[in-house]
Amino acid sequence: MAYLKKEEYDEQATLGLAENYKQVLGLLGEDPEREGLLKTPERVAKAMQYLTQGYHMNAIDIINSAKFHENVSEMVIVKDIELYSMCEHHMLPFIGKAHIAYIPNGWITGLSKLARVVDVYSRRLQVQERLTVQIMDAIRESLNPLGVAVVIEAKHLCMMMRGVQKQNSVTTTSAFFGEFEKDKTRSEFLKLITANLI
Repeated sequence: MAYLKKEEYDEQATLGLAENYKQVLGLLGEDPEREGLLKTPERVAKAMQYLTQGYHMNAIDIINSAKFHENVSEMVIVKDIELYSMCEHHMLPFIGKAHIAYIPNGWITGLSKLARVVDVYSRRLQVQERLTVQIMDAIRESLNPLGVAVVIEAKHLCMMMRGVQKQNSVTTTSAFFGEFEKDKTRSEFLKLITANLI
């Protein structure tokens, strides 16, 4: 049986992007007609659409698709959520993990939805500072919790492959709302995301 891979892309976007990437290859000094590069413009066009698919997703809708009424008010944490994004300044990847916590105020959401919210905003051209706040704001708007906390740790290839070329630097950003603006709650969250409990 033949292998069948099914992916869907915007045909007009694919054609336009592929034509532009073909020009880019030529401007870089490559031969776009070389055998190994013949399909590269189309591949890159599709890859870029995949890597920026967050523009076509709505974080609020995702959270609301699995929103449940629960009378709990204890901290909910999902940590070490894998994160892949593209720096908007150089269009190079930054890779890391997000830690999210919220304190319910009558409503909870499916745990996987928090990871999907990370994807919605990371699959765009981004800066880590804005990404952190966007994740927090989406949870805040959809669940109206007593508090939200988001911490992101990431390595930026724009710092590692070019420019300053610092291989071991890690950028950490945080955003806190409500109860997490209090030292005690914030400290508990930070202690839990750094603990090895399993």
